[in-house]
Amino acid sequence: MRLPHGEGLPLPGRATAGAAGMDLVSAVDITVAPGARVLVPSGLSVAVPEGYELQLRPRSGLALKHGITLPNTPATIDSDYRGELQVILINLGDAPFVIARGDRIAQMLVQRVEPVEFREVAELPPSGRGAGGFGSTGR
Repeated sequence: MRLPHGEGLPLPGRATAGAAGMDLVSAVDITVAPGARVLVPSGLSVAVPEGYELQLRPRSGLALKHGITLPNTPATIDSDYRGELQVILINLGDAPFVIARGDRIAQMLVQRVEPVEFREVAELPPSGRGAGGFGSTGR
């Protein structure tokens, strides 16, 4: 659903036939100061089908060139959420970053969510890795 402040903006879409993610654009002009986090509205609300989630991910070019990323990546939009899609951006760079209305700010993917239920057990089955933690599989 397009919200009033999203009028005239493109719907999310893939830039190329081989692209996995769909580009999401900003509905506002905003500047992100170095070290700051901002909540950027998209001007859209969606209804994700039950059994799926919508994931928001950083754009690699923004991350590499400007240090702009999502601090909660991938962000999950649940199937029962009906509010506006908004993107939390953080500026890890050393200069203010200006976002203009209509600029691409994130990528969206729709992913299946498998229903699982946890159950308590007395012990776990063995594995080659065992309980080894961070860095335990490398040299």
